[in-house]
Amino acid sequence: MTPIILAQEFQSPTIEYSKLAPMLIVFGAAILGVLLEAFLPRRLRYPTHVVVALVALVAALVTTIGLAGTSMVAAEGAVAIDGFTLFLWGTIIVMAIISVLLLAERHVDGGVTAFAAQASALPGTEAEREALSRRLEQTEVFPLFLFAVGGMLLFPAANDLLTMFVALEVLSLPLYLLCGLARRRRLLSQEAAMKYFLLGAFASAFFLYGMALLYGFAGTVSFSGIAAAVGAKVGLDGLLLGGTALVAVGLLFKIGAAPFHMWTPDVYQGAPTAITGFMAACTKIAAFGALLRLFYVALGAARWDWQPMIWVIAIITMGVGAVLALTQTDIKRMLAYSSIAHAGFLLVGFVGVRDAIAANTSAVLFYLAAYGFATVGAFAVVTLVRDQSGEATHLSRWAGLGKKSPLLAGIMTLFLLAFAGIPLTSGFMGKWAVFSAAWEGGAWPLVVIGVLASVVAAFFYVRVIVVMFFSTPAAEGPTVAVPSVFTSVAVAVGVAATVVLGLMPQPLFELATRAAHLVG
Repeated sequence: MTPIILAQEFQSPTIEYSKLAPMLIVFGAAILGVLLEAFLPRRLRYPTHVVVALVALVAALVTTIGLAGTSMVAAEGAVAIDGFTLFLWGTIIVMAIISVLLLAERHVDGGVTAFAAQASALPGTEAEREALSRRLEQTEVFPLFLFAVGGMLLFPAANDLLTMFVALEVLSLPLYLLCGLARRRRLLSQEAAMKYFLLGAFASAFFLYGMALLYGFAGTVSFSGIAAAVGAKVGLDGLLLGGTALVAVGLLFKIGAAPFHMWTPDVYQGAPTAITGFMAACTKIAAFGALLRLFYVALGAARWDWQPMIWVIAIITMGVGAVLALTQTDIKRMLAYSSIAHAGFLLVGFVGVRDAIAANTSAVLFYLAAYGFATVGAFAVVTLVRDQSGEATHLSRWAGLGKKSPLLAGIMTLFLLAFAGIPLTSGFMGKWAVFSAAWEGGAWPLVVIGVLASVVAAFFYVRVIVVMFFSTPAAEGPTVAVPSVFTSVAVAVGVAATVVLGLMPQPLFELATRAAHLVG
């Protein structure tokens, strides 16, 4: 006799669309961009994409501001909307708006964008030469960019491991493609994309396997469930420790922490500079947000188990970033190792957070915002120093830049001083904040090492300043491109934020302090 299976009433999930509006707007604009790319005539694609991207990001920023004060778990527990999430969303969206301006820049490269004329054409082939002669542009970069931004918004808001993994892939896959789309130095760009893709795939595999181990430990992938299992001391400590270590590998790879940093200098050098600046700022912000939420919401009760690991990684990261930057002769590679050193400084603040709702979290949030503005601004300046082959990134080509363009060299000096943590810049306030948080959290040995690493790092920043102002310019020195309003606005915003946050940091500190509460 055939058994009768009684149909159960289907319970539709509850989705708080209004609370998820910033992400939905960005993803919606990305999907719209794909349709525009398919149906619009080629001549209309560039202006339409620029307008759609900027309007969508501004709308997402306005919506994020409108959610101020929200503290809830949405989408059936998959997404946490709290002050911490909203602060990171606002920061990422602002950096993304600045990055769109750099993506849209045409004036510095002869009236076309810095992206490949035809991505499918092999470098050096007749197909590529024909595409270049026709002055084609790869406008697919705008929807790809928006998909990456959407993944970055979901990443720090994810409230379970499965959602976090999906966000990790959504933000990563478009970046792998974007890194290989440089118009000039195509082979270097494609090599960077391949390295980033392969190493990123390994990091994602580590994260996925760690997620499986944590599920085996707790019987759930939700952060609240994992936290309850850790607090109940259910045993299976091997699964907990192994899962924590493997998940940490996936997240530490994204922030460029040593020894998971090997992709950083090659990718930063080979990728289009606008994408490099975007990755350096926004990926680090999103990844540190995810790291904080996972380790202090889900794994906070196991802090004494994973904290020694973070101590070791912070020390290695600061050392690798500061020391290896001294040997670099390419400005983008130097900034890549600078980024690694800053990841170490941020890990010092991360260790200093005493609990999930401590105001110390505000130090990391402030540092991320201050570092993001200076980073995007610095890479915007790099796009303007050029020679016959394109961007003049070798340090020797920057000799005498202060004589050729005192304004541009002065702006770059400001950003370098901010990276070095010189007083009256945003970088000084950021380092003061994270080092103070670590000292109060009992991590004073890390603070001492961080200060020493900062002294070493100051040397290679000062070296660039000396080259610009006190070296004799080469006979055929680089030219300084005259940017359009897009890059001009991006640089101006970076300068203003670096100065204002150095002189008047209190408003952003207070905002970050109010945003330091994480729901689980």
